[in-house]
Amino acid sequence: MDDQTRIELEAAAFRTLREHLMEKRADVQNIDLMNLGGFCRNCLSRWYQEAANERGIDMTKDEAREIFYGMPYDDWKAKHQTEASDEKQAEFTQAFAENVGDKA
Repeated sequence: MDDQTRIELEAAAFRTLREHLMEKRADVQNIDLMNLGGFCRNCLSRWYQEAANERGIDMTKDEAREIFYGMPYDDWKAKHQTEASDEKQAEFTQAFAENVGDKA
């Protein structure tokens, strides 16, 4: 497989993942993704921002989140985010430290 085809396939897989998380499974909470998978929608938007910045494209965290979420992050939270239990929040603190740390 040539590099261009690989890049196109990876981009298609990313778009499908984004669509799945944003449109088909908006009910899945970021805290659950982080606790189980070690990443969440915010991580994906941060990785998008980091890739842009590495290529000399100025992009803030808020801009990347709006691109990824398709709306301002606060709007997404108001529409989809539910209250997390104390147990889930404790798990999140550990998962965040292990997987994100000071990168956020």
